[in-house]
Amino acid sequence: MTALLICGDTVLDLTDGVAADIDLPGRVVPIREPNRVDALTKALSVRLAGGVPVIGDDRWDATYWDGLRRRVESADPVPGMAWGTFTSGSTGAPRMIVRTESSWSASFPAVAKLTDLTAEDVLYLPSPLVSSVTMFSIAHARSIGATVLLPRTHSVSDADLDRATVLHGTPYALRDFVERAEAGVPHRLRVALVGGARLDPELRSRAEAEGIRVIGYYGAAELSFVAVDPDGQGLRPFEGVELRVDDGVLWVRSEYFAGGYLGEGPFERDADGWGTVGDLVDGDGRGPLRLRGRRDGAILTAAATVVPEDVEAALQRIDGIADAVVFALPHPRAGSLVAAVIEPEPGHRPPGSRELRVRANALLTGTHRPRRWFWTERLPRTTTGKPAREQITRDAIEGRVARIV
Repeated sequence: MTALLICGDTVLDLTDGVAADIDLPGRVVPIREPNRVDALTKALSVRLAGGVPVIGDDRWDATYWDGLRRRVESADPVPGMAWGTFTSGSTGAPRMIVRTESSWSASFPAVAKLTDLTAEDVLYLPSPLVSSVTMFSIAHARSIGATVLLPRTHSVSDADLDRATVLHGTPYALRDFVERAEAGVPHRLRVALVGGARLDPELRSRAEAEGIRVIGYYGAAELSFVAVDPDGQGLRPFEGVELRVDDGVLWVRSEYFAGGYLGEGPFERDADGWGTVGDLVDGDGRGPLRLRGRRDGAILTAAATVVPEDVEAALQRIDGIADAVVFALPHPRAGSLVAAVIEPEPGHRPPGSRELRVRANALLTGTHRPRRWFWTERLPRTTTGKPAREQITRDAIEGRVARIV
């Protein structure tokens, strides 16, 4: 069964490949290439040799990537695992998830049923290869012989609209696609599988007006698919998934779980096979899911989960910053932006916005860099000396602290 990859003028047979020289089965191999076709080719070769490929983002700062690469290369082999992905990377040591082949392939039939995906389809994947969304869909396409279409750049392009029949990506990619369709660019897209962030009902309606059926879903890199909304009526359990709610925390049971981390992370499992990453929900799990964020205060933005404490630790390494508080700043399109209030070293003005961006680039991946910066001479604190997070967040949102522009 042949599965093709198209990226610009490049056409590649995804079922071909030469096994990489892996010294030990289960070895996790970090991969980062400026050309995404080269990166994917290497990843498939590593997989063919029994290794576990994990692809980095070609936009990451070189210093940032060096820290990740060294950590991956020093990890012990993970026998039985097939794929690795980065998730919630915020400092020089993000979480790295490893998983079996079956943890993805077990959900292929349910995804195919939702999307009517067949070997005749061209599957458009606008998210980067570092995303588990993209790598999952590449594995799925290879299994059924569908064609994979990768954008030539890091955004949706007009040239791709006339080829793609199915899209799997974030609401931001769907918005780009819809805006081009509304402007008159011809397209063949019939269905969009959309996750990673909140799906605006207005965007769903605009897509449907362009003849695109939209299937929203919620999942996590550790849990895979959890809930699906195929008709705008709310998120309900994905096929093969059980849900329960304990004290407002969502617990999931399915055969789609990842195997674990290279290191530590928030994924918890109990003896009965239930797992959680700490997502908070309203209700008892029997009606449509209403997500309320993470119990650890994580920010869900741009298809990423951002742990404020991790970003704060990175910002405190910047000269001139004594302390920082990171929070979710409400945004009409993104749902939330990562924002930071910094406290400069005593007697000093805060670094300028350009310096902050440059320094943050070497410490944080793109989804985790603050998009808005604020400052105050002294952060308010609790009686135990910890930053008063709720007050600081309110002050920033309501304009009581200075914006760094």
